[in-house]
Amino acid sequence: MSRNVKIASFVIGVFLLVSLSFYTYQMVSTPNLQVQKKDKFLYIPEGADFKQVLDSLEQGQYLTDKLSFAFLSKLMGYQSDVKPGAYLIKGDMTNFAAVRALKNGRQTPIKLTFNNLRTKQDLARQLSNKLAFGYDEISAQLNDPQVASSLGLDTNTITSIFIPNTYEVYWMTKPDALISKMAKEYKKFWTDERKAKAKALGMTQTEVSVLASIVECETKKKDEMPIVARVYKNRLDRNEKLQADPTVVFAVGDFSIKRVLYGHKNTDSPYNTYMYQGLPPGPIYLASSTAIDAVLNMPMHSYIFFCARPDFSGYHDFAVDYAAHLVNAKRYQAALDAANIH
Repeated sequence: MSRNVKIASFVIGVFLLVSLSFYTYQMVSTPNLQVQKKDKFLYIPEGADFKQVLDSLEQGQYLTDKLSFAFLSKLMGYQSDVKPGAYLIKGDMTNFAAVRALKNGRQTPIKLTFNNLRTKQDLARQLSNKLAFGYDEISAQLNDPQVASSLGLDTNTITSIFIPNTYEVYWMTKPDALISKMAKEYKKFWTDERKAKAKALGMTQTEVSVLASIVECETKKKDEMPIVARVYKNRLDRNEKLQADPTVVFAVGDFSIKRVLYGHKNTDSPYNTYMYQGLPPGPIYLASSTAIDAVLNMPMHSYIFFCARPDFSGYHDFAVDYAAHLVNAKRYQAALDAANIH
């Protein structure tokens, strides 16, 4: 082999080596996922293969260079070792960092929030939309008497363990594990101080949650919640029916109702507190910690009645006797008529 051929072969070899090294560096160390974008979750369902992962990355526009990601996944053995879960793909993430996290099954907990929910169906729907399990799976747990009994509850009151907040859970969490976690959070929420306040009111934790659910449906005004709570407690103490409009709406099942009429009040349901005495059998809303504390810290007063103010401010006018209440009620009804609210 001539000297020129050897030199040319050497140069070509060096060029190829440099090119390969540069490509390897690019493939491993250069940002390739969510380039100049915010962090974003990648969800890989149970049973997914590498093709499905790649399709998800493409459809979600995570990748800048599909080929380099696929090639490194092959080299690192990820293509045959896909693990399900929710993975946080960070902005400007490299192929190496992403493949290593995916192959190791290094899932990121998701932020689970739920609020403004009234029924178990609503709760099951929202949970199944945010986690990997299906609606039927979580519904089965929420409606299982044995599951509820193990928590000291029943299928009407089991939703009281779901106190609206933000919780960290893994996307692949199973329904039974989620309920166990929520039960622990519920137990943590009920401190000795809160338990003592409930006992002083002569109420159980569950009864406090049920009353709080009614209070929160009656008013969103935090400063008014404790006053409303005491109105209902006064009625309970006098063995009077609660006659809470939100329980009628829950009994009817039409949450678009803006004005409770006599026909609605005739709905035969244990949740209808115009028809049945005492608290309803379960919460009519997922009561917030604010509403629960409003019940626990209700002030002493003698009000038995209250009615929404005619200015539609969200506040209420309170009354000790029925005659004064009728005056307030007529003013509000006139305002509803004038606003054509039926």
